[in-house]
Amino acid sequence: MRILLKLSRPLVLVALLLNASAFVPLPALAQTPQAAAPTAPKPGTPVPTGSPLQAGPVHAQFAIYYAPRPKADPMATLRSRLAKLGDAPRLLASMPKPSEVSVPVLFANWNTTTVQQTYRAPEMEMLQRFGHGITREQAEALQGSSQALIVDFAHPSKLALPAMRKALELTLQVARDTNGFVWDEETRELFTPDEWQKQRVDSWAGGIPDIASQIVIHAYQADNKLARAITLGMGKFGLPDVVVSQFSWSMNRPMGTLVNGFAQAMVEGAQIARPGQFDLDLRTLKQGGLRDPKDKEAKGTTPARLSLVAGTWESGDPRNRLYEIGFDRYPGPDRSAQQVALLKSTFGAADDSVSRIKHNEEILAASKLARAQLSALRDAFAKGLAPGEYILVKAPFITRSGGNEWMWVEVTGWKGDAIDGMLKNEPVEVAGLHAGQMVKVSQAKVFDYVRRYADGREEGNETGKVIERGGAGKR
Repeated sequence: MRILLKLSRPLVLVALLLNASAFVPLPALAQTPQAAAPTAPKPGTPVPTGSPLQAGPVHAQFAIYYAPRPKADPMATLRSRLAKLGDAPRLLASMPKPSEVSVPVLFANWNTTTVQQTYRAPEMEMLQRFGHGITREQAEALQGSSQALIVDFAHPSKLALPAMRKALELTLQVARDTNGFVWDEETRELFTPDEWQKQRVDSWAGGIPDIASQIVIHAYQADNKLARAITLGMGKFGLPDVVVSQFSWSMNRPMGTLVNGFAQAMVEGAQIARPGQFDLDLRTLKQGGLRDPKDKEAKGTTPARLSLVAGTWESGDPRNRLYEIGFDRYPGPDRSAQQVALLKSTFGAADDSVSRIKHNEEILAASKLARAQLSALRDAFAKGLAPGEYILVKAPFITRSGGNEWMWVEVTGWKGDAIDGMLKNEPVEVAGLHAGQMVKVSQAKVFDYVRRYADGREEGNETGKVIERGGAGKR
């Protein structure tokens, strides 16, 4: 029997460049809990026209931890640096009410008594994920840190960019002078002074930050086995944080570029021309990381037609407005297919190799080897995969001529023999089906699998290995 087979490589839809704000896979419960959702428009409401910049003053909090003690008096150092800094924020004895913030101001709290109780440095596990330049010895010393300079900055939103740049520079200078480690309360990251300078200070050009160096994107698996991603840190610039939900883990990289691109457009002053809609053209961005990526396949070729609605706030989200990206301006029978249509239209499709082969003994033996692992894979899926990990299965779809076209499906549900998932390939000979659609397949008919771990390792694809070395019979 003649069979049309789809090769498994490449497994992602597009290749792209992610900067410092690459997705950080997290367990759903690992996010910092919050007391209650902030006041916001009803979720799903189209975002209004005009500037996304908030009307009221912008607030940001940084802290400098010491392990064990500063080499110079932090408050005296702060005052000295303020005196030398042009257009410096005004140091206040207490934080003013929002209505009183007409110029850039700051309030500093030199805490030497309650840090361990009320403002502890991050634990070791968190520092492994969100510590930048921190050695193990430094991380261990920080566990006993009992002194911290906590600095709150506030300024009118119209001064969001220049005032934030001053705040970042001032924090760097004080941290260097006193030998401390800088904590960003918005993004929940800790930096050595060198890393703070590299990521937060030196990444500006022409008065505009490379937003990927200023924020972080947390991604985690929701109850429906699909991923949700959200930025942290946009509030420092008076802008809403960005949400994308219900996407498969294999899309994490292109979704990261999409989120970064929209965030960059907002920080560069983008306006929402139509309620709930924004056309994102990466080629028009002023900062070069996304406009002209090193990986040319990551470059946007056409504008992405985004739908924008007020996001649904969840525990652990930043206390900020949320803009959620939607995909309903693209064709497709379901959300997944619309997501794929946007990504393919914007970034182009990866090479989707097709082989027309006959099943011979070698490829059938490879399939048997792969199929022997399916029960264990089903059990692993039921127990829960690690964030960023996913499974693909190769399954048959009936062609116009009555044959089979074998294509990859990313598993989103697996109970008994029934597998639900997202079609990863664009069919050649199957009518009415497109890449990205949600489909159902039978475990009994699965021909092969790929398990991709969060660190990039892969196992399976036994039949693909045979095809690549020419061991399968050609049609």
